Amino acid sequence: MFKNALIYHIENWNAPALALIEERLGAARFVECGASQPESVGWVEPRGAAHGQLIESVAGQWLLQLCSETKAVPGSVVKTQLEAQLVKIEKDTGRRPKGKAAKEVKEQVVHSLLPRAFPKRASTWVWFDMAAKRVLITAASTKKADAIVSRLAELLGDAKGGGLLLRQQQTQLSPATAMAAWLSHKEAPHGFSIDRECELKQPDSEKAAVRYARHTLDIDQVGEHIKEGKLPTQVAMTWSGRVSFVLTDSMALKKIKLLDVVLEAAEKASDNGAGKGHQNFDADVALATGELRLLIPDLLAALGGALARDAVAAAVADAVAAAATLAATPGPSTAPWEDAVPA
Repeated sequence: MFKNALIYHIENWNAPALALIEERLGAARFVECGASQPESVGWVEPRGAAHGQLIESVAGQWLLQLCSETKAVPGSVVKTQLEAQLVKIEKDTGRRPKGKAAKEVKEQVVHSLLPRAFPKRASTWVWFDMAAKRVLITAASTKKADAIVSRLAELLGDAKGGGLLLRQQQTQLSPATAMAAWLSHKEAPHGFSIDRECELKQPDSEKAAVRYARHTLDIDQVGEHIKEGKLPTQVAMTWSGRVSFVLTDSMALKKIKLLDVVLEAAEKASDNGAGKGHQNFDADVALATGELRLLIPDLLAALGGALARDAVAAAVADAVAAAATLAATPGPSTAPWEDAVPA
């Protein structure tokens, strides 16, 4: 359910009743792409039951699932069909379309081919932890997650001052800075262990990169790379021997995996009549959210703690002020060599 995750903090929201949220989601329910429609996005039932609820509440945790369907025509097919059309037009009119005219022909070709394209679907989970004022979106890219945040704000906002405002979680230490310290000192933060995967990149135009896979990171070579200026962009970690994941410099959690100790305990509880393990939606949600609700605060603590909204605003203001000061500072003479000319 949660393979990747980006964490958002609820800055503001007067959450309506679940029945009202259900009604609003229903107005944006997923519908398959039409014959010539390239994309369709909408909400689907988290439990997978047709015409079921679009928001599920399990032990106080709210779950939504967004489905996207896209239809793409292979570029090689478009190219072949387009060339045939351009040749035909040139034969009929004596002129080969170029520029805007050629672009319009290409759009017509794609439109005609879409009905024969196979649709591809993907889904994204959205988890509201209202007690922690936190939203987790199972996307690995900030761009994709931000698009879902905008969709949520438009759908669930309230014009009476209760608009949904989400901000990606910020921490006192940037993930790159913290990961560099852990690797340099060969010491993981409390409650975590460093696993056998990481990537380091040079923050310049060349973006020179070094990757370690299935390799111990407790070696001097990793520290040397950091001394040379490379910064960690991702590091594999394990929390309390229960959940493994990869932390990235954009504060994304990738490759999230519940480890055997967690799954075995869940299976044992299921055998004792506490549920049906992985065949039961409520048990799966309770298991995954239960572990992540404990992991996330520990991760934030390892990164120096959550950065409050006021602190973020102050940091932005300081950066703007510094830029303004720099811009107002008189630069060197436009002809500095004039001062060096002997009298």
